Amino acid sequence: MASSPVVEPEVDETVRADRRFFGHPLGVGNLAGVEMWERFSFYGMQAILAFYLYYRVSEGGLGLTEVQATSIVGAYGGLVYLSAILGAWVADRVLGAELTLTYGAGLILAGHVALAVLPGFVGVGVGLVCVAIGSGTLKATTSSVLGEMYAAGDDRRDAGFSIYYMGVNIGALLGPLLTGWLWQMRGFHWGFGAAAIGMAAGLVQYLLLRRSTIRGIGARPTNPLRAGEWVRYAVPAAIAVALVVVAAMTGLLAPQRLATIVTVITVLAAVALFAVILGSSKIDADERSRVISFIPMFVASATFWSLFQQQFTVLAVYSDQRVDRTIGSFEVSPAWVTSINPVFIIVFAGVFAAMWTKLGPRQPTTPWKFAIGTFIMGLAFLLFIPMANGGENSTPLLWIALILFFFTMAELFLSPVGQSLATKLAPRAFHTQMIALFFLSIAVGSSMSGALSAGYDPNDEVPYFLLVGLASIGVSVVIAVLSRWISRMMRGVR
Repeated sequence: MASSPVVEPEVDETVRADRRFFGHPLGVGNLAGVEMWERFSFYGMQAILAFYLYYRVSEGGLGLTEVQATSIVGAYGGLVYLSAILGAWVADRVLGAELTLTYGAGLILAGHVALAVLPGFVGVGVGLVCVAIGSGTLKATTSSVLGEMYAAGDDRRDAGFSIYYMGVNIGALLGPLLTGWLWQMRGFHWGFGAAAIGMAAGLVQYLLLRRSTIRGIGARPTNPLRAGEWVRYAVPAAIAVALVVVAAMTGLLAPQRLATIVTVITVLAAVALFAVILGSSKIDADERSRVISFIPMFVASATFWSLFQQQFTVLAVYSDQRVDRTIGSFEVSPAWVTSINPVFIIVFAGVFAAMWTKLGPRQPTTPWKFAIGTFIMGLAFLLFIPMANGGENSTPLLWIALILFFFTMAELFLSPVGQSLATKLAPRAFHTQMIALFFLSIAVGSSMSGALSAGYDPNDEVPYFLLVGLASIGVSVVIAVLSRWISRMMRGVR
């Protein structure tokens, strides 16, 4: 069977030349806006999710154990980014990135509504599946559309992703503050309802500005399916769904094993996607070399996110039980701790964006940025050790803020740069799917954050924080050693 032709994206060059949004295309503002509201709902819901799962029924929760709750949260986080493969495939082969983005936003809204109005595990199951698939789809396609707003070699690209990332973190800041407050005042479902309203606002904003700011970017699939190819994908998809149903009915998907299962599936999916891209006849030698250069970066990214996403697993439990959250006579909600990182992001994202813009070609290469990010992330976990084994309410809130400051510095070196890198290294035929690979690294890390949480012992915390921190530092050293080779394999991409 003949392969499908690669369709070059049609880009209105007036969009790329636009500088109305802080020197960037106005569409960057629209995309940052919809992501701001999506992150408002995403982090607002996730900030209270673990507590909803393990708090007693008399307290409005579902009464699971802490290990089961953190495993579910980790598995859910992994599924969000694992579903980026599905969204990327639909974008590249069926609908185009922009229309897939729009449908993904609608699915997210449906999921948050389900969490807000459906009781118990029914609401959790329906809601988390819808939000996971929709959010993964939105993340991959939004980055794809954003990347197409810049021409190859445009030095504004990294700064544009950093500005976009600032908008994301405004939502990540406000979401937990509101949902955490509503949870304590009115109950968990009020918090989930606020997340649904936030996502509705984001979808309305995007649709109102869509025609005037996007102007057809990402409108067509870059590698469209031929008529006879549907069966090749429909049959494996049906088999996969059947296997999941059987596993659920036979008890194989026990809550405490979910994070580990998702980690294994995600690693296999990443290997498969790398193999598909590298084995394709639609990429040339330079594109293949760039994809190979992304492999060690994938490992570094997965390592970083396995620590960073513990804000919603180990750190959620730690904030609830170990941190002294009293300020005067007021006790801060444990959900609010997750808003500390976005505060730092909002303050420093602009600084980093300006720094990369000013340095231009003199800024550190991307491999060095990844090495620095994973190193700082390891240091952040070592900072838990001085307060380890201290008992209930023994860790000052300011000490957690210091640790989360290190989280932020690490994140700013790696996360927005990683999304930008994926768009720069992407082969033409696999543009959105290459971005999905970056999100798969987050999927591996997110699910690992749940799997690793099983090794956290509140009565003996030092071994956990020491081993996890040193592992991240070790990965950073490997990336630094390989940085020259990686840069050569990137074939001119910085």
